[in-house]
Amino acid sequence: MNSLQGQLLIASPKLHDPNFFKSVVLLVQHTDEGALGVILNRPLETTIQDAWSQVSELPCNAEGALHQGGPCPGPLIVVHTDPTASQYEVCGGVYFSTDKESIERLVSQCAGPLKFFVNYAGWGPGQLEGEIEAGGWLTTAAASDEVFRSDDELWPSVLRLAGRRTRLAGIDPKLIPEDPTMN
Repeated sequence: MNSLQGQLLIASPKLHDPNFFKSVVLLVQHTDEGALGVILNRPLETTIQDAWSQVSELPCNAEGALHQGGPCPGPLIVVHTDPTASQYEVCGGVYFSTDKESIERLVSQCAGPLKFFVNYAGWGPGQLEGEIEAGGWLTTAAASDEVFRSDDELWPSVLRLAGRRTRLAGIDPKLIPEDPTMN
């Protein structure tokens, strides 16, 4: 099995499950035992500061919306850029934390981009692979700028990006002329 950790799952236009319609999921873990991800473009009406006041008395210097990470109940999750507050690296420069002390430090210091999630998206063994094979999801490598991008235009933007990457994947770079007018 090839792990898809660090990939973006982009809901296919034909995926009509309301939990994932037009969603972009950062795949945080993917093993033979299943997969775990967070939906990047499902902001809630609640801000991080509002939610934090219900969880801790420590000051909150982080701003932005709390996100619905998926339909599976789970802990508070933070995706961020601080390697010192990380449980592990998801992809280049993007880290994952659920640890209380790490989250408290991230919230108080707010040294870089952060996204907070309640709940997560999860798949059992082979389930995600089956959904991809059936055409429910497109995949493309995640990058920090996509993970922390504004939610409004994320789905159409990464859908176009995945399409371009797929089309270019089959082209030998040696065959691309330096002058595009030569095509």
